[in-house]
Amino acid sequence: MMKVLVTGGLGFIGSHTVVELQQKGYEVLIIDNLSNSSLEVLDGIAKITGVKPYFEQLDVRDKAAVFSFFEVHNDILGVIHFAASKAVGESVENPLLYYENNISSLVYILQALEKYQIPNFIFSSSCTVYGQADELPITENAPVKVAESPYGNTKQIGEEIIKDSARVSNNLRSIALRYFNPIGAHPSAEIGELPIGVPQNLVPYITQTAVGMRKELTVFGDDYNTLDGTCIRDYIHVVDLAKAHVVALERLIGGKQKENYEVFNIGTGTGSTVLEVINSFEKVSEKKLNYKIGVRRAGDITAAYADTSKANTELGWKALSTLDEAMLSAWKWEQKIRG
Repeated sequence: MMKVLVTGGLGFIGSHTVVELQQKGYEVLIIDNLSNSSLEVLDGIAKITGVKPYFEQLDVRDKAAVFSFFEVHNDILGVIHFAASKAVGESVENPLLYYENNISSLVYILQALEKYQIPNFIFSSSCTVYGQADELPITENAPVKVAESPYGNTKQIGEEIIKDSARVSNNLRSIALRYFNPIGAHPSAEIGELPIGVPQNLVPYITQTAVGMRKELTVFGDDYNTLDGTCIRDYIHVVDLAKAHVVALERLIGGKQKENYEVFNIGTGTGSTVLEVINSFEKVSEKKLNYKIGVRRAGDITAAYADTSKANTELGWKALSTLDEAMLSAWKWEQKIRG
């Protein structure tokens, strides 16, 4: 059985990817420092797959601990690297935390892969690398612009580090997946998004408002140049996103990559406005959401959605779930954890 390491494997996207890997027959090892996740997620994974993956609490900023882990587990075939801080607002307030957590940890992992000759590496990147795109939909050839936040900058720098490493390595094969906006939860409602404190993202704020945790949702601006005046984003079901990681890993294992470093947009290829997301939630939940229109939020761009043709063609992957299906799964998860 092929072994795969998932860093940050108890987080939102990481845990769903672990499920998909196990269901494909991989033996999964997880390292996570539990700074933005919960040990209970292990039980959720086990309920879905029937297998509790190997878990070690480890901070990837600790170089010695990273190398000790790989010394023991040097038969890993590939690494999917999620472990990182990811809140844009927090990164603006505490940039050094983000540079330490997101950059140094990546360097240590890559150094360990080189030392122990572990060839296959999938990087959790982001559409934030594009900033305000000149053209929509956004292709992988769109220019990478000056980052709007330290978080976005760590993803840009991370990609550059991997590209430079792959160029000179005799071993490393890598793919960066540039996510758009992951939402939803596993249809079993055994795992889902667990934001710490006030949610930074739209969908958990919607579900927490609907369940009574939040008084109301503020829509930041309705005067953008869009169909209903609210911002447009590409919302992808987290299970579809998780499956993209498995397909990307199998591309590397099968030696099908065209270069030692490749990038792919992972989204639906369709943009939805904030009000369309709210309307979808109200439809599937049969609940009226308490929301108000507020002023624009600094740093928000008007629209971002993916051209996914490269991932569709090269990876043979396509997002299958609808916005309604994603919203319903998010609502079922919210009801379960508050129930």
